[in-house]
Amino acid sequence: MPTPNFRFYLLLATAVLLAGPAWGIDPVFESGPVKVPAGPDLTASDRIDERVFARLAELNLKPANLCSDSVFLRRAYLATIGTLPTEDETRDFLASADERKRAVVIEHLLQRPEFADFWAMKWGDILRVKAEFPIKLWPNAVQAYHHWIHDSIRENKPFHQFSHEILVANGSNFREGQVNFFRAMQDRSPRGIASTVALTFMGERADQWPEKKLDALAGFFSQVAFKPTAEWKEEIVYFDPTADEEGLAKGAMFPDGTPVTLEPGKYDPRLVFADWLLRPENPWFSRNITNRVWSWLMGRGIVHEPDDFRPDNPPSNPALLEFLQEEFVRSRCDMRNLFRVILNSQTFQLSSIPAQDSPEAVANFAHYPLRRLEAEVLIDALNQITQTKEDYSSPIPEPFTFIPDDVRGIALADGSITSSFLELFGRPPRDTGFESERSRNTSSAQSLHLLNSSHIINKVKACPLVTGASNSSDDHGELVERAYLTLLSRMPTEAERKTIEAHAQETTVHARELAADLVWALINQPEFYFNH
Repeated sequence: MPTPNFRFYLLLATAVLLAGPAWGIDPVFESGPVKVPAGPDLTASDRIDERVFARLAELNLKPANLCSDSVFLRRAYLATIGTLPTEDETRDFLASADERKRAVVIEHLLQRPEFADFWAMKWGDILRVKAEFPIKLWPNAVQAYHHWIHDSIRENKPFHQFSHEILVANGSNFREGQVNFFRAMQDRSPRGIASTVALTFMGERADQWPEKKLDALAGFFSQVAFKPTAEWKEEIVYFDPTADEEGLAKGAMFPDGTPVTLEPGKYDPRLVFADWLLRPENPWFSRNITNRVWSWLMGRGIVHEPDDFRPDNPPSNPALLEFLQEEFVRSRCDMRNLFRVILNSQTFQLSSIPAQDSPEAVANFAHYPLRRLEAEVLIDALNQITQTKEDYSSPIPEPFTFIPDDVRGIALADGSITSSFLELFGRPPRDTGFESERSRNTSSAQSLHLLNSSHIINKVKACPLVTGASNSSDDHGELVERAYLTLLSRMPTEAERKTIEAHAQETTVHARELAADLVWALINQPEFYFNH
């Protein structure tokens, strides 16, 4: 391989050439126009499209074309399981003539073990699964908390049951994982707990509420108590009828203004609140959860930001949000069904190339948004294509912080366990539970890391496409095809093949050097590190 300095300038030029016509305008990214749903036998996914396209028509906006099969496959994998499709998976999908192959892939992804890993990571951000400062759950509790979340997702536990178990949890934080919800917050006063509940389960920021409204919600959590045990760092969370020193329970009221009478000491007020919140006819819970999932899959909430429901921040498409709520309740809060309905919609499968590039088009889902991969997903993708591993550690020494080197980034349980790469690419600190803690912004430091760091260069050197390249071969077609299928989940265009072949001839590089150049150049394409 060339020396890093020479290689940097040579391959930067190659990367710019490879970006060529393919990124953003080439028809390889689109497959054809959408079909507006019509007729009485519409599926739930069709109902989504019906509402999205009707809203676009109202605004005189045109939806983008449907994305190509290769784009759909990569998008579905990254959005659903946070994992790139392999070369073989891509070849099989592109070669399939099955008209239902997209639906088949979606069903397959929903059953993959990585589904639970990825969505436990997502909920770990919201539920603040972190051992060290400022959350201070400590490693034993983090493991219990993460295992409970992961198992619940893997088993497809109905989400109202998942939420109920959290809201009324009692017991040891080392043994009852969901109990850690009440410990994983910086303010464990009744008002602090109420604010966290509002943010997590209602998508509302209680710091913007009137003081009386927050106190009324705090009344349901004024008798949550904590006590230590003889076990180091273990704590018991329990209902203590004598704990309400301020008498907040007397003024308890539901957030919709409905009064409630709590009988002191008779039962845990959290049960009353959970029963109110999780009633099927109560939209406060279902609209928040469906909007969050929509935001995670589509890059933007119907209410944006997804944890900022308030009267002066209305949904961009009220009919769409209402339908998703109804479908979620109808399925008895089946999360996989919600994913299935959204993923199978044409709306999810629109091209990222907009018909009109405007804020209104973005807010109303006229095309799929470009989004940089999450930090954990990006490092996993790099490790997958290069067959390398990553070191993760905690900056604060505590027990049980050893992480085996085969653990993927999306499977890290503890927000305190990290790496310089994860920090650079915006992994959230899990301090507050706000969606905005995770950054998907790009920076010059990130670009320089991908372009010229020894971290990336060493991974490229170890890539099987590089180490397995035959130096005796003059035909680079197979190498180019495999590289594109492995990194970008598509076949190279004819223009790209010619560009690469010209580079090989002009620089007289051997196959192994060409493979290293090509892998490096593709890693540095937005097409690789963005989900499109």
